Amino acid sequence: MLERYAHLLVHYCLELRKDELLYISSTTLAEPLVREVFREALRVGAHVLTDLSFREQGRILLTEGSDAQLQRLPVLFDYAMQHADAFLNIRAPFNLREDQNVPADRRRLRQEALKPAYKTYFERTGTGAMKRSLCQYPTQANAQEAGMSLEEYEQFVFGACRLNEDDPVAAWLEVRRRQQHIVDYLDARTNIHFEGPGTDITFSTRGRKWINSDGRANMPSGEVFTSPVEDSVNGHIHFQYPAIYMGHEVEGVTLWVKDGYIERWEATRGKEFLDQIFEIPGTRRFGEAAIGTNYRIDRFTKNILFDEKIGGTVHMAIGQSYLQAGGKNESSVHWDMIADMRQGGIVRADGEVIYENGYFSGPLAGIEQ
Repeated sequence: MLERYAHLLVHYCLELRKDELLYISSTTLAEPLVREVFREALRVGAHVLTDLSFREQGRILLTEGSDAQLQRLPVLFDYAMQHADAFLNIRAPFNLREDQNVPADRRRLRQEALKPAYKTYFERTGTGAMKRSLCQYPTQANAQEAGMSLEEYEQFVFGACRLNEDDPVAAWLEVRRRQQHIVDYLDARTNIHFEGPGTDITFSTRGRKWINSDGRANMPSGEVFTSPVEDSVNGHIHFQYPAIYMGHEVEGVTLWVKDGYIERWEATRGKEFLDQIFEIPGTRRFGEAAIGTNYRIDRFTKNILFDEKIGGTVHMAIGQSYLQAGGKNESSVHWDMIADMRQGGIVRADGEVIYENGYFSGPLAGIEQ
């Protein structure tokens, strides 16, 4: 299965070519998958840099490091963001809460230090100068968070990635084809309206581009997304699913927005962390609006790589925009928050209903099938 996974990542997600430089970032837990990706990348003639972190490496730096050490850019990461042709980030956490109790000022100092490298990352991925893919290696930490055994979680991940299909590449090409119809339709519209329980929010996409997230930049994928015109967002939105960022879980988030600026927010649990995030520059505007289309992801697992794609949901992200969609908001934060649309949710495009109760309707009826 890992050989199939590696083949999909190298040939479909990254479309790796001879003499390209691939940078792989993960933890030592993902060594079995890293080995297979390394092997497959060499077979196509690519050059490979690997960067594997060990248990609690980030927490130790944040708690023991001096200000000067926290402010220093990681040399390999900085080099890769400037020079790599492809970037593969394999998520494989030891402990999803290991940084949770680190003081906010220490995290903020580190985020500011990393900001130049992340700016380069967004610029180069936005222009296509660097291909990138984010994927998951199943670990005990993720399985526990999802409420599954490790074996169950492995099957969930592999199934969401379509690795059980006779030809996973062909399966994702079909996803690309179907989602392109949605993207083409939305690109011809300029005003979007999300409406549902606790939600009534509008935004403009004039001059922006909808992106077909077809499994190349994220594996698994299954969403269409854009960056709203920054000052066009108005109304309020309620996120039924817990919003998770940097190991912190915030529940019952509702945001009130006027002319693109988040003026007020509430949460039933974890509001203090939300208050801290909204102090960071750029976080009080939206960088993304999206519709999840992967109906194979049928449960909430507290892993945004999967959860934001749940068929029957929409999500919006505070902070950093996507350059490739035409977005202009800049921030060191990009935090996706998910709203369930399966109980009365409606999406309108230029006033026309195109989505009801978690499924496309009207001119796009049945397209997710």
